[in-house]
Amino acid sequence: MNKRRLHLGLRLLCGALLLLIASCYRVPDRIDPRVSYVFQDRHFQKLNSAFPPLTFNEKESDWGREYTIARAFADQLDLYRAVSTFKRAEILVPKDSSRKLEIEYDILLCYFLAKRYDEATEEFEKSALSSVDKSFPAYHDLLLILYECYREMDNPEKQQRITELMQASFPETAEKLEISQALRLGDLPKIEEINQCFQHPSYLDRLLDCYWSYKKSVAGAQALNAVLPGAGYLYIGQKKSAHTAFFLNGLFIAAAYEFFHHGHTAAGIITLSFETGWYFGGIYGAGQEAKYYNERVYEVNASSILNDSKLFPALMLQHAF
Repeated sequence: MNKRRLHLGLRLLCGALLLLIASCYRVPDRIDPRVSYVFQDRHFQKLNSAFPPLTFNEKESDWGREYTIARAFADQLDLYRAVSTFKRAEILVPKDSSRKLEIEYDILLCYFLAKRYDEATEEFEKSALSSVDKSFPAYHDLLLILYECYREMDNPEKQQRITELMQASFPETAEKLEISQALRLGDLPKIEEINQCFQHPSYLDRLLDCYWSYKKSVAGAQALNAVLPGAGYLYIGQKKSAHTAFFLNGLFIAAAYEFFHHGHTAAGIITLSFETGWYFGGIYGAGQEAKYYNERVYEVNASSILNDSKLFPALMLQHAF
């Protein structure tokens, strides 16, 4: 009788395992890195304005005073007060003044540096900046700002339009943006394709060599954890998680066996259901942790390259306030 119950439990377990194997989600072996730039005040303060300084009469005007104060706030990266004061200057400046366009650009730049991308694009679309061309002194930086804003807002159509304008007017910057995009996305095939055009060794060589040297196999971590619970976590260096997974799975398997062996079929089935969850959860978790491990390896190296080589759009700006 006990053997029949044990065989029944094993059949139920096999059925559950087959069902879960069929539906088990395989962790994709790709990375979704998160890299950010380090914006230093001293770097930005070294940049000059794209526009000529105010004349004496302009400085003495009401709008000129507001504009001077706004630029002082902006130079200190006190962006909230800078925007408010630039807007007062915008209201006071004569409508036919060429400075109005300049003030609109400064407001846009403040929003961009504050990472308020929605407001930056809204400011652009309602201003006269939407009709400027290469003759505008800050045209290069304007395209960079719009490119990054549309990227952050996940608007690929407008981002592509800005890319085309950049390629037509500033091809070298367009090439940097292509590299930047590939690095920020962790698009390894694209990075390898770009690297073929570089003189070797290059910073991309170092990035790729380091990544492939330290990368862990997502499928390998899952396979190891399937064979021996905890082995996948040990493979990526997570000893505590490996021990936890091993002992928990062992405990539930032992408990299920004891229940079936002593005729407690219902308790055995319940325990097996918990064990099934732990087992397949461990396989999925090992794959996810391998993926996270690879992302951290990539991010450390890619962030260093993007910052040191000034490949973030904000670090490509040629002018300030």
